[in-house]
Amino acid sequence: MNRPVQLADSPAAAPRARPPLPANVKLLGVTSLVNDIASEMLYPLLPALLTTLLGTGYRQIGLAVGIIEGAAEAVSSVLKLFAGGWSDRTGRRKGWIVVGYAASAVAKPLMGLIVYPWQLLACRVGDRLGKGLRTSARDAVIAESTPPAIRGWAFGFHRGMDHIGAAIGPLLATGFLYLWPDRLQTLFLLSAIPGTAVIAILAFGLREPPHSVSAAEPFALSLAPFERNFRLYLLSLAVFTLGNSSDLFLLARSGELGVPEMMLPVMWFAFHVAKSTGNMLVGRVVERVGARRLIFAGWLAYAVVYLGFALADRAWHAWALFLSYAIFYSLTEPPEKTIVAQLVPGNRRGLAYGWYNFAIGVAALPASLLFGFLYKDYGALAAFSTGAGLAVVAAVLLTAVRTEPRSGEIA
Repeated sequence: MNRPVQLADSPAAAPRARPPLPANVKLLGVTSLVNDIASEMLYPLLPALLTTLLGTGYRQIGLAVGIIEGAAEAVSSVLKLFAGGWSDRTGRRKGWIVVGYAASAVAKPLMGLIVYPWQLLACRVGDRLGKGLRTSARDAVIAESTPPAIRGWAFGFHRGMDHIGAAIGPLLATGFLYLWPDRLQTLFLLSAIPGTAVIAILAFGLREPPHSVSAAEPFALSLAPFERNFRLYLLSLAVFTLGNSSDLFLLARSGELGVPEMMLPVMWFAFHVAKSTGNMLVGRVVERVGARRLIFAGWLAYAVVYLGFALADRAWHAWALFLSYAIFYSLTEPPEKTIVAQLVPGNRRGLAYGWYNFAIGVAALPASLLFGFLYKDYGALAAFSTGAGLAVVAAVLLTAVRTEPRSGEIA
């Protein structure tokens, strides 16, 4: 018998006593913090590195950024789907998480040795390959380790810790380059230190949470087990992602607007501090406000910020818009993954998070290629306005998604 469908978000009343965050959630938060120190030491410097490799300016690297980032995210998205589904079948998720972080720990330092653009592509694909192996299994571990009433807080905490690491990384990079401006290769090689620490933390600290195993059923990467609401949710995510290009384009746009190369890591630091604070705050109110409402507001905020980037013509505009861009992340990151747990039963969560990440990742390649083409040939106004328009379309689709608690759970 089909349950009656809830016609609008009706978040449950806030519990009187909030349970503490489980040990697995805290450990995965620390892991993400340390890993993102390594990642974000390097990420803001990639556009500058690419201009050096290609011998051109920021605007002219648009298509190259689109190819590199789109290909890397496409590979990652396929692996997220496979790894998530297979972890459901085997009932073991820790191995996928450890191997995934290990692959990224190897790929990042190699970027310090590259001399050709295709080598940067290979390193970024290797890094994202690791992300693809670990992400869906990690999200499932967070959901399975956490009581339903605080899942929004758990995902908000995890993303907040991730962004703290992403703030520390650029700050360290800025200090290093200030002291040793000609040692960029050494900076890339030093990213191996936090990468190694991540593997040790996971290997000795992470515990497999109990969950239902679907090993009796044939392994299939199919949407057939999922209801209409989950499929519609994936469609809205894919449409939004078509207009959500790599954040490297925002860094390139900031450089075009006159932000000095030395200050790009500082901008990235401030951006991630704002994202971390926002995620921690929003994560605590997801169950009270309603996950869908928060995502809707976040996508509209994204459209406004992208229009701002399209019309900006001063360096200070880039600073203001980057900090405003953090509002979009804060409003969407905790509730997006919370909705997956609301719509999907426990024995399918690995596969569900695989599809969630796949829907986002598979649209990344055409999104980055489209944005790169528009940016290079038609300018910032056409590229950023297209992204804003697709965000509005996705928000309209999201209004048709209905969320409701499953039997025995609090949504």
